[in-house]
Order: sequence, then structure tokens, then C-alpha cells
Amino acid sequence: ATARILHVQLVSIPFISLLLGSIVIMNIMLATVTERTREIGIRRALGAKQRHIVRQFLVETVVLSCSGGALGVAVGFLIPQVITAVSDNLTIIRSGHVLVAFGISAGVGVAFGLYPAWRAANMDPVEALRHE
Repeated sequence: ATARILHVQLVSIPFISLLLGSIVIMNIMLATVTERTREIGIRRALGAKQRHIVRQFLVETVVLSCSGGALGVAVGFLIPQVITAVSDNLTIIRSGHVLVAFGISAGVGVAFGLYPAWRAANMDPVEALRHE
């Protein structure tokens, strides 16, 4: 019973962290879209297609999430080194786990960046140009 409780906690804590991080990414990108409404309107008025706007914001989201993933991997390498040095317990880092964690980070960035990118691409150019 104790092992089951610990397992549930070990699974739920990263899941909650992942959910909160994805909400933060989406909110940052929605704020970016709101701040750059005029720029989006100008680009659309000059002939940029919806896919160009979507691509622009998805690239920004992927860069943001991959930067966070790279920082997480760096901290993930540093903490086991500190644990090994302090407690004389050997910690093992498996490359497959690192790749999965980084892939999840990039995937979350794309998944939660789609809505802000879609919202930016579907703005009416005339209304976006009127925005202050």
C-alpha cells in the first residue's frame, strides 16, 4: 500500500508540473499575440498567409519550450552529480530518459502553442490594424 501511494505521488507531481508549465507557455504566447496584434495586422495586410503567421508563432513557442527543456536537462545532469558528491550514492542518468523528457518538452510547446498561433492567424487584418 505504501509503495502504491509513493508511485501515485511520483507520477502525479511531474504531471502537475507539466500541466502548469504548459499553461504558462500558452499564456505567454497569448500575451505575445495580444501585444503584437498590430504587427500581425500589418503582415496580413501586406500579404502574409495564415500559415506564415502560424509558423512564426509555432517557431517562437518551440524555441521557448526547447530552451526550457534544455535548462531542465542541464539541471537534471547537475543534481545527480551533487547527490553523488554529497552522499556517495551513485546516480545513473539514462540517455533514453533524457531524450524522452526533452521530447515531451518540445511536444508540449507545440501542442499548447497551436491555439495562440491559430488565434493570431485568424485575426481580421482591418481589426488588427485598428488595435491600439
